[in-house]
Amino acid sequence: MDHALELSIRYHTGHAPARGRTMKLIVVWDVPTRLFHWLTVILFVATYVTWRLDWMFWHAYAGIAVLAIVVFRLLWGFFGSETALFTRFLAAPRLALRQLANLFRREPDRWIGHNPAGGWMVMLLLGLLLFEALTGIYIDNDMADVGPLTSVTPASVADLISTLHQVLWQALLAASVAHILAVAVYWVAKRQNLVLPMITGCKAMPLGVRQPAQAGALRALVSLGCGILIAAAVAKFL
Repeated sequence: MDHALELSIRYHTGHAPARGRTMKLIVVWDVPTRLFHWLTVILFVATYVTWRLDWMFWHAYAGIAVLAIVVFRLLWGFFGSETALFTRFLAAPRLALRQLANLFRREPDRWIGHNPAGGWMVMLLLGLLLFEALTGIYIDNDMADVGPLTSVTPASVADLISTLHQVLWQALLAASVAHILAVAVYWVAKRQNLVLPMITGCKAMPLGVRQPAQAGALRALVSLGCGILIAAAVAKFL
């Protein structure tokens, strides 16, 4: 095995490749998917900090930004790279439950993209982020009396949306903690580093594994542009 490749595999897996086994690095996460992941982390922290400091002007803009990138990710789940496609990583629930049952079993990482449990966690987080952003934008418009739905929405419904925004935040926080704990368990119990591939985009896999198809930059820019336009429209008309 080439020495440089061996060092790279050691760097990505945390250990040297087994003797006699030929490994290679493949790109499993494209740049748009990785940027979405880390932008979500940054905006999640930003929404919390701006809320705690009562910087509601910036809190509202952070929420709109969250909506824009979530819409982008939803579009990317249909038109993006192979490992980003919903049809690629959404497995039967029984497979996710079976994987969770073996959570503490040490085994090699054979999944090119999201594993079954991870795929359902992605969908849960996307759903929570989407409705948290939508309810937050409605509340901001309601308080500023600029949303066209304000005058026709009953007070009871407006109160329900406000309560839902708070409940969704707690659910989002719990799901995020569960996600982080799962990544930590995979790192400690299974010796699988799930963080590094989301930074470098690469994962060490056996030589016979096929390189996943990658979508072009133009498709990513169009999807992002649609996300920004939809978020801006929602912020203006909700």
